Amino acid sequence: MSDVNARKKAEQAVAQSTAIAVQDATDNLRNLSTITTTAIGVALSQLLATGDPKYSKVIEEAQKVLEKGTEQFANIGKESAKVLEQFKP
Repeated sequence: MSDVNARKKAEQAVAQSTAIAVQDATDNLRNLSTITTTAIGVALSQLLATGDPKYSKVIEEAQKVLEKGTEQFANIGKESAKVLEQFKP
């Protein structure tokens, strides 16, 4: 196999791997969004029903989880792009 063909195959493999990483990160963010939105909804319902401030803390923590997930998603996207940039001629 020539060096050019080997490089092209490596580029394809890396491109596919980074695409899968971004897809997985997207799925993770979607799942986190579903979980945190549900938690916030339940906590808000309980807060309104009881007035207990402990539910405000649940809402804050759920929001932090989603923020962290969003940061991780952005980082995975940035790092994937950096990896792909290394293969540009």
